[in-house]
Amino acid sequence: MRKTAASEGAKVAGERSLLLGIGISSVGIGMYVPFSLVFFHHVTGLSLTLVGLVMTVTGLAALAFMPLAGTAVDRFGAKRANLVLYGLRALGFALYPFASSLTAFAAVALVTALADRSFSVVQQSLIGEVARGAARDRLQASTRALQNAGMGAGALLVSGVLALWGTGGFTYTAWGNSVAFALAGLLVSRVRAVPGAGTAGAAEAGAVGYRTVLRDRPFLGLTAANFLTALGYSALSVLFPLYLSTWLTAPDSLTGAAFTVNTVLCAGIGVLIAGRVRRSGARRTRSAALGALLFAAAFVGQIVLGTLRPGQSATLVALLVIVVVYTLGELVHSPSGGALSVSAAPEAVRGRYLATYQLSYSLAGALAPSLFTALLAVDGRLPWAVLAVAALGAALALLRLERHLPAEAVHAEPPAAPGTPAAAPAPVTAAA
Repeated sequence: MRKTAASEGAKVAGERSLLLGIGISSVGIGMYVPFSLVFFHHVTGLSLTLVGLVMTVTGLAALAFMPLAGTAVDRFGAKRANLVLYGLRALGFALYPFASSLTAFAAVALVTALADRSFSVVQQSLIGEVARGAARDRLQASTRALQNAGMGAGALLVSGVLALWGTGGFTYTAWGNSVAFALAGLLVSRVRAVPGAGTAGAAEAGAVGYRTVLRDRPFLGLTAANFLTALGYSALSVLFPLYLSTWLTAPDSLTGAAFTVNTVLCAGIGVLIAGRVRRSGARRTRSAALGALLFAAAFVGQIVLGTLRPGQSATLVALLVIVVVYTLGELVHSPSGGALSVSAAPEAVRGRYLATYQLSYSLAGALAPSLFTALLAVDGRLPWAVLAVAALGAALALLRLERHLPAEAVHAEPPAAPGTPAAAPAPVTAAA
C-alpha cells in the first residue's frame, strides 16, 4: 500500500517548534558528550577518578528511575514531563560550575542523569501524543537526523570555544548547554497534542501499572528483539575503536573518519531514506527487520576484513564501505522501530510501555563494553560474529511478531480493504 500525499505531507501542530527544540538541545549535548569526563573534571575541579565514579553511580541510579518516568508520562502527559526534564537539564548545567565539592557534584550529576536517561522515554511518548500514522515515522526520522546534525555542530562549537579560551571554556559551554535546554523547553511548550492523546485512561493507567506491560507478550518480544539490535548500535562507539587498534592495527584516525561518515549520512540522508521506506508501503516490522539485516551484513563484512587483513589502503576502503552499510541499517531500522514501539503501546499506559522498551537500549549500552572486550580478548572477529547472530535473530523475531502485534502498529497507515475507494485527503494542520 502506498501512502497518500496527504498522509506523507501532513504536519502536526507545533512540529517545527518540536524539531527546532530537538536540534538546539542536541547542539548542547554535542558540546559535552565527546569530552564528558574531561568536561566535568575542568568544570568542577574534581579528579578524573572521582568524576568517573560519580558518573557511573548516578548513571546506574538513573537507569532505575526510568520506570518512574514512564509512570509520570501516563499520569501527567508527555509534554509536561518533557518540559520538566528540559528544566532539570537546564538547571543542572547552570549549577555545574558551582559544584566544586564531591557532594555538590554528585547531587547535581544525579538530577541531570535522571533527566538525561529518562528523556528518550518522554521524547518517544511525546511523538505518540502529537502524531498519528505515517507522521510518527516521519518525526522519528527527522528527530534522528537533527540529533546527529546538532551533536556534530555542538562538537565543532566546543572545539572553537576551547581554541579561544582553553580549558576555561568548559565553564562557558556548561552555561551554553543550560541556555540550549531552556530554549528547547520553551519551543516544546508550543507543541499541541492530538486531542485526547496522553490524557485518556489516566485513571486506568494508575490502576493497572506495569502489570499490563508484563502481560503483553508480543510487546515484550518486541523489546527483546530491540535489545539484540541495540547491541549493534553500540558497536560503532565501543567495539569499532578497539577492533581497529588491537586486531587490525589500523591508525586511530580511522575511528574519527568512521564517525564522520556515520554522522554526515545520518544528518544528510536520514530523512530521505526514511521517506523512501514510508512511500514503499513496507510494514514497520519488515523495514525494521531489513535494517537489522543490513547491520548483520556490516558485521559479517568486519569478520571478512578481520580474516583477510589486507593492506592499509584496502582496509580503509573496506571499512568505509562497511560503515556506509551499517549506517543504512541504522537509517532504515531506527524510524520504523521507534514508530513500531510507540504505536504498539496503548495510549493509557504508553509511558510505561516505552520505559520498558527503552530499557533495552540502556541495558545493551551497559552490557556492551564488558561483552565486547571479553570477546575481543579471545578473537577479534568473535564479537562481530555474536553481533551478526544477534541482528539476524532480531530480524527473524520481528517477522514472527508481525501477526501478533496490533495492526495499527505494524502498518503506518491502516491497510485498505479490497475494493475500498481511497479516502479523501485529510486536511493539513499548519505547523506552529
